[in-house]
Amino acid sequence: MWSPSSPVTGAAQTGFTSPTYTTVDDVAPENNGKQLAVSAVGGAGNTPLVHSVSSPFTSTFVRPKQFKALGKANPVTGLISSVPRNVYKLITRKGVIPLSGQPSTTMLITTLVEVPAGADIADPVAVRAALSLHFGLLGQQSAGVGDTGVTGLM
Repeated sequence: MWSPSSPVTGAAQTGFTSPTYTTVDDVAPENNGKQLAVSAVGGAGNTPLVHSVSSPFTSTFVRPKQFKALGKANPVTGLISSVPRNVYKLITRKGVIPLSGQPSTTMLITTLVEVPAGADIADPVAVRAALSLHFGLLGQQSAGVGDTGVTGLM
């Protein structure tokens, strides 16, 4: 179940030594999601703006509107011809200034998790291992991804 506690400890970034983000529950754009808005920032050397109408700072977790189940296997071959996917999505929105003196525009960060139907029952260990690696890499390489997003260098 997705239920982060506040404040959220942010991952390390260049210029952000120990960032924390105080969040409040917000209304998600769709009823199959949960959304948080950033109401305060702490511990960061550089202090970004918190959420506002003109400059959003939110994270929304969305689950499938309707979960898909695994179909039946072909009676002759024993194979399933098409395996549907249940898609989960985390979207973070942050207002950024594209040029000094210009109004804020929204930066989007989206992570999609596409779990093949049936894997939740047949192979939950592998599902969790894949997510563990994915989020571990993002956490470990947070500053590197941030630097690349700013410099374009890998």
